[in-house]
Amino acid sequence: MTTPFTIERIADFVGQRVTVKGWLYQSTPKGKLLFLRLRDGTGITQAVAYRPEVGDELFEMLAHLGQESSLMVTGTVRANDRAPGTPKGFEIGIEEVEVLQNAVDYPITPKEHGVEFLMDNRHLWLRSSQQWAIMRVRTTIKRAIVDFLDNNGFLNIDTPIITPSAAEGTSNLFEVQYFEDKAYLAQTGQLYNEANIMAFGKVYCFGPTFRAEKSKTRRHLAEFWMVEPEMAFHDLDDLMALEEQFVSYIVQTTLEKRGPELELLNRDVAALRNVTPPFPRISYDEAIERLHAIRAATDDPKLKDDLAIEWGDDFGSPHETELTKQFDKPVFVHGYPTAVKAFYMEPWPGRPEVCKSVDLLAPEGYGEIIGGSERMSDPDVLLAAIRRHELPEANYQWYIDLRRFGSVPHSGFGLGLERTVAWICGIDHIRQTSPFPRTLSRLTP
Repeated sequence: MTTPFTIERIADFVGQRVTVKGWLYQSTPKGKLLFLRLRDGTGITQAVAYRPEVGDELFEMLAHLGQESSLMVTGTVRANDRAPGTPKGFEIGIEEVEVLQNAVDYPITPKEHGVEFLMDNRHLWLRSSQQWAIMRVRTTIKRAIVDFLDNNGFLNIDTPIITPSAAEGTSNLFEVQYFEDKAYLAQTGQLYNEANIMAFGKVYCFGPTFRAEKSKTRRHLAEFWMVEPEMAFHDLDDLMALEEQFVSYIVQTTLEKRGPELELLNRDVAALRNVTPPFPRISYDEAIERLHAIRAATDDPKLKDDLAIEWGDDFGSPHETELTKQFDKPVFVHGYPTAVKAFYMEPWPGRPEVCKSVDLLAPEGYGEIIGGSERMSDPDVLLAAIRRHELPEANYQWYIDLRRFGSVPHSGFGLGLERTVAWICGIDHIRQTSPFPRTLSRLTP
């Protein structure tokens, strides 16, 4: 079977006559030459029309095509070190062209546009080179996630999106009508995965989750994708060992497979190459001491104010950013105060005010990309936590049952896909990592 031509594989077709089926990204006239940048969904390449060769009629038609016109261009591939594109260094000498539609007045032009305008036109903004590169990196990260887990003995089990109760706190739930009852969009599949591991040992779910957080920060979405592995017979140390292998595999795979896209995004990949095990590990107690020291040493009044924190407080973005500046790769912070974490986390032996929790903080100011913990394995301890959080016991009886019938030490974590994409791509705002983001102020397109 003949391999079809795509721009992504243009290097394999040098000297051959090919047809690009795609869209006009940009057009630049230079005398008797017309340089067309074409995209086909897999890449962008340069196609060159030379007036004496293609004739006046075809040349003039091409010169008057609008941005994002759809067309089929036939010509011969040749190497040219100066030719722009993704991949670079190749171009097509135009011989024939069939125009499917001449697009007129395409709204997103090469000039600068405001963020709200671009978000209103997200359905078109996805065609731009940077957004295209981000989505391709996202797809590779998703594949790396699945490959790692599938190759390490995990079974993919789907969990409900409509649930009767909270898992991560009741203040950020999206409520839905479920026939005659009240239900919620899932914040996580973790509780169901804890049932699944008692049947399968190691499982994961991977899909959309929903948090009704009234947040306008660059790190938050109302709908985002999360992968949640859960493992029986794993304690907190086992969990951290798995996480660092997992994240390293994702990053190194993306570097290997999406180099041109990361280059297009102007991503400095040096820091990413350093993401290899082991990752540094510090306790929450040590993190607080480090933050106090940083705050005491700074002369910046704003930073001093931002870093104000006492033992028992949860970290904000400034705290996470300053902590990660002290390391050259992601860092684990473990042993958070019980009061700032979810109800199901195992208490630290001898320190009930601390739980066996761990967050993985990405460098360069991207903050938490993974939150996880060792889960409670004693039914009485879990029931007490449910009552302490004033949660409806009836909705959690099945969850308590897991501790009554063959309970074992077990752990799990959740990795946010969009935050991971933002970090690996080096993007300032998480909204660009989702094809159609849902935020506090945006439900369309």
